[in-house]
Amino acid sequence: MLKRVRSTPSFVLWMVGLTGLLLVSMGLGVIIGSADLSLGTVTDAILGRLGLTSGVDILDEHIVVDLRLPRVVGAAVIGAGLAVCGAVLQSLTGNQLADPYILGMSGGAALGASVVLSTGIGFGTLAGGPVVSLAAFVGSMSALVLVFAISVTRGGALMPGRLILAGVAVGLLASALSSGLIYFGPHGTAERVMFWSLGSVAGVRWNTMLLTVVVTGVTVVVVLFCARTLDAFAFGERAAASLGTNVARTRWALYALVSLCTAVLVALSGIIGFVGLVIPHLVRFLVGPLHARVLPMAVLVGALIVVWADILARSLMHARELPLGLVTSAIGVPAFIWLLRRQKGFE
Repeated sequence: MLKRVRSTPSFVLWMVGLTGLLLVSMGLGVIIGSADLSLGTVTDAILGRLGLTSGVDILDEHIVVDLRLPRVVGAAVIGAGLAVCGAVLQSLTGNQLADPYILGMSGGAALGASVVLSTGIGFGTLAGGPVVSLAAFVGSMSALVLVFAISVTRGGALMPGRLILAGVAVGLLASALSSGLIYFGPHGTAERVMFWSLGSVAGVRWNTMLLTVVVTGVTVVVVLFCARTLDAFAFGERAAASLGTNVARTRWALYALVSLCTAVLVALSGIIGFVGLVIPHLVRFLVGPLHARVLPMAVLVGALIVVWADILARSLMHARELPLGLVTSAIGVPAFIWLLRRQKGFE
């Protein structure tokens, strides 16, 4: 794991500061866009929807409450969920390159989305549209089941090394099948699949986000409850067993939980890279390896990064929105290189 190389402010100060910064950033995310709105307009629109004021412009209210607010909240939830899932999987697998997609779920989700988009069922839908989202969820969960079936031992245990290898194999198979669908699909299939695979929260609405919020919230609460167990897993199975942990059962439960959360996140937004890989390492660099600190701080940092990535995605180009995954990659790669340079590699 990455170790801290310098003293940092207390964990409480980090949490308070990041919480305030996240709230301010989410507010700016509602204000900034193709149609810039003032803080007063945003406030009036929200109060108008709540019935606390009158005379609010209907168009402003629609933009604020129905389009930008769910988009900003969705970006925060997705960033928080991916960062937490990445942190948990890095500890469970003992692999510092693990991210939420390491078990082949991104390939499975892309295959599911490709089936829909290449057949025309999802034509014209945004990433996160109901048909595409359902297909991506089914594809990611199917890939996960296949990975579990391949890697489980005769005793019913999930071995990290076998899981990773099975995940790579299933992911490559799903990618090959997706490429075949794109190649033989109708004109425009490649463009639609590529747009979905690069991620977006443009299609997030209140009604499509409820399940994601619930699943992500439950995941965060459960893994926080298991923080000490995850600390033990970082030192190996024997250390976890010495604390009275049922290693096999705990692995199954946590793998299943974070995988379900990842599938729901992918179904909502498409594939958003680097968040689940880089954020856990960044947080450990700042506050150390203990999961009681890493997990809640990963929630805030992951949410903050994706909120700002979405703001940049819809603001950098005047007449065109950038894919969210492209922006997170542009942020994540330099950040990862910086961490490696500061730490002289992983230790």
